[in-house]
Amino acid sequence: MNSVLLWLVIIVGGGISLISCLYILVSMVGMIFYKIYRKLCFHASLYD
Repeated sequence: MNSVLLWLVIIVGGGISLISCLYILVSMVGMIFYKIYRKLCFHASLYD
């Protein structure tokens, strides 16, 4: 029983950390593409 609970905690914790890591990765890629789009269309700075 103790081993089952341990594996459940490991799986849930791993899933939550995977979701947060994917969120950060998608956000970074989206932000970079958005900045490039603004640079090409509106001649805005990449640093704003």
